[in-house]
Amino acid sequence: MSRIGRLPIPVPSGVDVSIDGQQVVVKGPRGSLEHIVAEPIVVERAEDGTLAVKRPDDERHNRALHGLTRSLVNNLVVGVTEGYEKKLEIHGVGYRVLLKGSDLEFSLGFSHPVKVIPPDGITFVVETATRFSVRGIDKQRVGEVAANIRKLRKPDPYKGKGVRYAGEKIRRKVGKTGK
Repeated sequence: MSRIGRLPIPVPSGVDVSIDGQQVVVKGPRGSLEHIVAEPIVVERAEDGTLAVKRPDDERHNRALHGLTRSLVNNLVVGVTEGYEKKLEIHGVGYRVLLKGSDLEFSLGFSHPVKVIPPDGITFVVETATRFSVRGIDKQRVGEVAANIRKLRKPDPYKGKGVRYAGEKIRRKVGKTGK
């Protein structure tokens, strides 16, 4: 049995979960999310109000989908109650970020400023000129937007300059040595 898949998913008060065949819709104080569950896996509501993810047999494919589906449905519940946030920081002389309306404008050493427009359901919060965060209710979308922003100027292994996740360690390389 999957250690993750067998755990029940707690549903807090104020969260409405509707299961229609393979489609799971979760509505909460922060918004609404939905997910279509892969075919052999079934999501059921238990008597105590929690959600249970079940699989029909112990085939390899079904075992793999069991824990994945439980994690995805749990992410929906957590997203509509608490939301998700990825913190990023910028390192480098002259590198900074500004919040213009709801868009981010980066100065990353290019000849032009780089603008990032938030997709639906994503908000940006700028704490300082070098620290900002990406927030939203969909974990996958928050992570994807943060990864795309990091991709604008990846951390350099020689000088350590670039956009990185908060707390991310960059392995520094030794440069050339002169004679």
